[in-house]
Amino acid sequence: MELILKQDVENLGFKDDVVSVKNGYGRNYLIPQGLAILATPSARKVLAENLRQKAHKEKQVVEAARKVAEALKTLEIKIEAKVGEADKLFGSVTNIDLAAALEKEGHEIDKKYILIKGGAIKRAGPYEAEIRLHREVQVEFGFEVVAEKK
Repeated sequence: MELILKQDVENLGFKDDVVSVKNGYGRNYLIPQGLAILATPSARKVLAENLRQKAHKEKQVVEAARKVAEALKTLEIKIEAKVGEADKLFGSVTNIDLAAALEKEGHEIDKKYILIKGGAIKRAGPYEAEIRLHREVQVEFGFEVVAEKK
C-alpha cells in the first residue's frame, strides 16, 4: 500500500514522502491517526504542486536550522545531577533533561529530536547527543554531566 505522509513518522519517513507500507499498518494506524493519506493519482498531483510551492520556503527553513546548528556547536552545557559513589548518578539524565538545559540557553528544541548516544546516562562525565533540527540538518552536540554542588 502506498501512502503520502502528512507528518513525520519515526522510522518510516518525513512529511510529504511517498512510502510503501503493509496494508494493515496503513489502514489500521497511519490513516486513522491522520498521519497519512492514500497515494491516489489525484493526491500525487496535489503533492507535486505543493512541493513546488514549498521548495523556496524550504531553503529559508534550512538556512535557519544551519544557523541554530552553528550556535549549538559553540555552546557548552553542563547538566548537574546528584552523584553517589564512583560518579554514579541517582536516577538518570535523558533527552528531556538536555532539552530543558538547551531551553535555559535560549534554544527551544523538542525532546523527540534529541538522541543521546547510548541511551539514558547513568554516570557523570562527557557525552554526545545527536540533535535533528531539520531533515537535512543534524548536529553532533557534546555536553557534560557533573556532580551537583552541595
